[in-house]
Amino acid sequence: MSVFTQLTTTQVATWLDAYPLGSLETLTGIAEGVQNSNFFLSTSTGDYVLTIFEEVAPDQAPFYIRLMAHLAAHAIPCPAPVANRRNEYLTWLGGKPAVIVSRLAGRSERAPNLAQCAAVGAMLAALHLAARSFPAPQRHHRDTDWCARAAKEIAPFLAADDARLLDDELRHQQAARPDELPQGLIHADLFRDNVLFSGDRVSGVLDFYFSGVDDLLFDLAVTVNDWCVTAKATLDGQRCAALLGAYDARRPLLPAEQAAWPTLLRAAALRFWVSRLHDHHLPRPGDLVARRDPDAYRSILQARVASGDEAPWLASPAQGD
Repeated sequence: MSVFTQLTTTQVATWLDAYPLGSLETLTGIAEGVQNSNFFLSTSTGDYVLTIFEEVAPDQAPFYIRLMAHLAAHAIPCPAPVANRRNEYLTWLGGKPAVIVSRLAGRSERAPNLAQCAAVGAMLAALHLAARSFPAPQRHHRDTDWCARAAKEIAPFLAADDARLLDDELRHQQAARPDELPQGLIHADLFRDNVLFSGDRVSGVLDFYFSGVDDLLFDLAVTVNDWCVTAKATLDGQRCAALLGAYDARRPLLPAEQAAWPTLLRAAALRFWVSRLHDHHLPRPGDLVARRDPDAYRSILQARVASGDEAPWLASPAQGD
């Protein structure tokens, strides 16, 4: 979440007349995230979040809105889209597609405890299962092919060591990543700032705008690389055991997934290193734009490469290392 499109209160108040949400009280830009423009929107009837789609094509935006509505109807605590008086979820504001969604209670946790890691693992498995019945899904757009295309764009800006690491990892993924793992709709960005808690209970799952069909294990790897990382970029065994054990209890991982785990951890690290490098070297203009440090995910990728084929938490998820 960031702010690339500037809005005035007069502009939003006029646009809001089409919704049964009362009058505008406050509009505040949200700095976190990097994909869309987001605002906390308070009206005389309640609190909401307004999203302006910056990079999502207008013909793709309805997919994300339908997905959130589907998951919310299947007891996944995600934002529910709000329709206007014409029963439309997606409208136009500032010349771009826009949507209002419910604002969920709770707060994100920068240092999650074991119970919260387990809650995230269980919730991610529930999300994967609930998404099975979602019709007409689209593919995940930030896959290995996207990484390869983005790598060509940022190559002129990279130091020799970074260019070598990036090239080596792309070759590894193209050669080693299996193509027959269980697939389905994934969140694809389940970082700590995209999950809200009330105590140890997950009260909100945010930001579905990278979602699409990919390996379910990739989604789990993205999550573990953020929730279970240490200050040295290695993985914390206890947090991994809690998160993976809770996930496995709801959607048991196949032997092929356990074997592919080290490669998928590297794939997840690669994807976010590349995207952060791209945002760093080819930034989009905007106010309150969150800049994520590419070096953090370079370190995570290097740590995953150094760990080789070790996967102790998948061999016995409930026991840890």
